[in-house]
Amino acid sequence: MPTPLRCLALCLFLVAQTAGSIAEAGPSPFPLIGKIAPRSARDIASSSWSIGCEVLDRDFASYAAYKHYLGPLGAKGVRLQAGWAKTEKQPGVYSWQWLDEIIDDTRAQGTQPWVQFSYGNPAYPEGGGIQMGDAPPTGTALAAWDRWVTATVRRYRDRVQAWEIWNEPDIWTKISLPQYVDLFIRTATIVRAEQPQARIYALSLAHKAGYAREFLTAVSAAGKLDLVDAITFHGYPHNPDDLAIYEDLRMIVAEFPRKIELRQGETGAPSGPTTGALRDREWTESKQTKWNLCRMLAFHGRGVPVNLFTLSEFYYPHGRNAKGLLRINPDLSVVGPKPAYFAAQNVFAIFDDSLQPAPACTVTSTSEKPLAAYVYRHTGSRRHSVTLWFNGEAPDESPRFQPVDFVVRGAVFDQPVYVDLQTGNVSALPAANWSQHDGVAEFRGIPLHDSPILIANRADLPIR
Repeated sequence: MPTPLRCLALCLFLVAQTAGSIAEAGPSPFPLIGKIAPRSARDIASSSWSIGCEVLDRDFASYAAYKHYLGPLGAKGVRLQAGWAKTEKQPGVYSWQWLDEIIDDTRAQGTQPWVQFSYGNPAYPEGGGIQMGDAPPTGTALAAWDRWVTATVRRYRDRVQAWEIWNEPDIWTKISLPQYVDLFIRTATIVRAEQPQARIYALSLAHKAGYAREFLTAVSAAGKLDLVDAITFHGYPHNPDDLAIYEDLRMIVAEFPRKIELRQGETGAPSGPTTGALRDREWTESKQTKWNLCRMLAFHGRGVPVNLFTLSEFYYPHGRNAKGLLRINPDLSVVGPKPAYFAAQNVFAIFDDSLQPAPACTVTSTSEKPLAAYVYRHTGSRRHSVTLWFNGEAPDESPRFQPVDFVVRGAVFDQPVYVDLQTGNVSALPAANWSQHDGVAEFRGIPLHDSPILIANRADLPIR
């Protein structure tokens, strides 16, 4: 039976919702005290967040058109593709200017690029193609591939600390597992020789976790498991809280003697009709925002680094990929940021490396719906934060808030506030809605829905 306080909280919330759209007003029935202040990448010492700036190697998007949105977003990493065919249009002649400008600018904006070696080069017989699913270089072209990889690492080893090898080999029939294993080993061997301290990411896995076991078994049999520092994996499930691929990979890497990091290397929702993953669903900007927030924080709450796909929409030869945080025109000029851009900006401003998952803390609630709850601890203090949302199904278009009571054990809160991560609105949490005693924090009548909210200590947030 709902308490009067919970009923009052819900009624006040519904009144607040009628006063404006979700993009204009946060869901909290509590007094608004400010908004999350964005933090540029330069102002964040470190974090595990990365943003995708892919497909520039094939001119499907324009870095010059959208680069001014990169630093202000607040992600500390940037995923790029090295672009063999764009760099070596004539055999033996490397044109680096396009990649120099991108790598130098990303670093100047406070971000750290990590670069993928992927796709072939039609300038060489047997050089392979430049589109997803095209054949890799084979035969005589492999020597040219080796020369290009060597030259690329030598040129950027003072600016790039991590290299990823090929894109989604598990779903493309034109590259067999033995071919990928050979390509990975030869490429990683070059990277390690030219840049011994570099991190090497394998697989860029689409969705077949079992492929990783076959790959690691083959690499281990070749005595080259030391070349694998991390496995990157993708995944675009309908429900963003479906983490099956991660759970499967976690068990797989545990079978091998080397400690191998798992990194979410590419994920994100579209805002409308799209090519590529998730094209079989209806999307809006609101659904994109909520899907991204759930997906990002479901992994982050487990301590998994996340690369959000992607900063800008782009155009394949066969159509538009609408997963970007920025809307673009067919001429690749930028229309402007979507709500998902500002939501990601809120997350990046808050969840830097000073906020670490606290798995020893536990959350119990009155919710009858499946609930995601992740507790964090602020380094250097005893204070905690917690994110919560209903995660039983994919986010809906409209907010459907319900007041929930929950208890966080093992955590300390001091002047907690309620944060709407979609809008960045920060609201005071009245004393009647929370209490703290003996390492147990109790919260009452907190409106939750199918997108993450944050309860955090006011002093630990960048508020304007």
